[in-house]
Amino acid sequence: MTERMWSYRSTSGHLAGTDLTGYKVEATDGSIGKVDKHSDEVGDAYLVVDTGVWIFGKEVLLPASTVVRIDPEDRSIFVDRTREQIKSAPEFHRDKHLGDAGYHAELGTYYGTGATYGGPHA
Repeated sequence: MTERMWSYRSTSGHLAGTDLTGYKVEATDGSIGKVDKHSDEVGDAYLVVDTGVWIFGKEVLLPASTVVRIDPEDRSIFVDRTREQIKSAPEFHRDKHLGDAGYHAELGTYYGTGATYGGPHA
């Protein structure tokens, strides 16, 4: 369960090593921004999305398991959450939260899996 939360679905079309920076991110009900940073690390894969003007000045971290499909031709990533669910996620602060086991656990609880962070930094 833990690794699934922080891993891409086998059906997402994700290819390890692909640079997703700049890809558009689409929630189930519209665009949420562009990928600013991402990780392919096994058991710790995620996207950091710059929401731009939608949630002014805010970045959000999405576990890789939220990714439904990646379209490399259109440079788009589709996730299985609504804009409101993403907007209401625990606040992300890059300097505090990258690699933070507590924050990963909080996201695991928020996204409904009950999963906790079990990556190599735990």
